[in-house]
Amino acid sequence: MSLPHALLTSLLERPCSGLDLARRFDRSIGFFWPASHQQIYKELGKLEAAGWVTAAAEEGARGRKKVYEVLAAGQAELKRWVGEAEDPAPLRDALMVRLRAEAVLGPGAGVVNDLRHRLEKHRKQLALYQEIEQRDFASKVLTRAEQLQYLVLQSGLVTEQAQVEFCERALGLLGDRHL
Repeated sequence: MSLPHALLTSLLERPCSGLDLARRFDRSIGFFWPASHQQIYKELGKLEAAGWVTAAAEEGARGRKKVYEVLAAGQAELKRWVGEAEDPAPLRDALMVRLRAEAVLGPGAGVVNDLRHRLEKHRKQLALYQEIEQRDFASKVLTRAEQLQYLVLQSGLVTEQAQVEFCERALGLLGDRHL
C-alpha cells in the first residue's frame, strides 16, 4: 500500500483541507497506515502535481486554506491500484527475536519489559477500537460502505485481541505475574 492511495481514499470519502485530512487520517486510516502530518502535506503536493487532486483556495476564519478534491485521474489511479494483488507483508517483529534470545540466554534476560510495554499499548488500542465500534457501528443497519469500514475495524479488533492474548501468554510463560 502506498500513502498516495490512502490519501486518495480519504479525500474521496470527503474533500477537505490538508489539516482536516491529517486530523481525520489520524483517527481512521492512520491506525493501519500511519503517516506524519508533514508526510501528508508533502504527498498532497505530489498528488496535485500528478493531476490526481486539485486544491481550491477557500476563505475561512483563519485566512485562506486549500481544500483538496480528487480528480478523475486520481480516481482512475485509485481504481487501478485497488484491482492489484500483492503479497502480504512478512512479519518483522523484534519481539520475536527477543523471545528467541530469551530462550537462548535464559531467565532474566529482560524481554519482560518489552512484553509489558506492548501489552499496555495493545490493551489501550483494543479499548479504543471497542469504543469506535460502539460509537459508529452498534445498533444500526449498515450500508455497504459502512460494512466494509466495519470489516476493517473488526480486523483491528481481532489483531489487538490476539496481541493482548499473546503478550499475556508470553508473560505467563516467563513467570511474570503483573498482568
